[in-house]
Amino acid sequence: MGILRRVFDANEREIARLRPRVARINALEPEITKLSDGELAGRADHFRHRLSEGATLDDILEEAFAVVREGAKRVLGERPFDVQLMGAIVLHEGNVAEMKTGEGKTLAATMPLYLNALAGRGAHLVTTNDYLVRWQAEWMGRVYEFLGLSAGYLQHHMNASERQAMYGKDITYVQNSELGFDYLRD
Repeated sequence: MGILRRVFDANEREIARLRPRVARINALEPEITKLSDGELAGRADHFRHRLSEGATLDDILEEAFAVVREGAKRVLGERPFDVQLMGAIVLHEGNVAEMKTGEGKTLAATMPLYLNALAGRGAHLVTTNDYLVRWQAEWMGRVYEFLGLSAGYLQHHMNASERQAMYGKDITYVQNSELGFDYLRD
């Protein structure tokens, strides 16, 4: 039954596809943990340089995710698990990662947000309400800022100049309706 399940179950195939990337991220952990805080933060500039030299986001994914994992461990005392790495890869690929309540979606999202922000076009996390926007941005923003990126969030009461400043951050957390209205206003 195990072989048939792996062959016919789409989720099992997806997990099998992701395992080699997760293994490569895990293999980087001993090297990344040896970096000082300054060296870890300096990786953002290193990644940006590689991107300017022609590397793609996929080329640096494993190393960038390993850096965020270490940053989260140092700043929050939380180390993303392999299942969160898988969810992060899926999110980076533009797909939906189904994770149950308590499985660490907020922490998993830090990795693709960091990676995509390195391209210099800003990365956005869209969620359902002002409370989640602020809470997630303040909690995870500590990781991004530790790693050399800026992070912010939009709230309903912000004026145009405050909104512009928040959208200018490397990573912006925003409520779905606020993003929609800002798009229409723009």
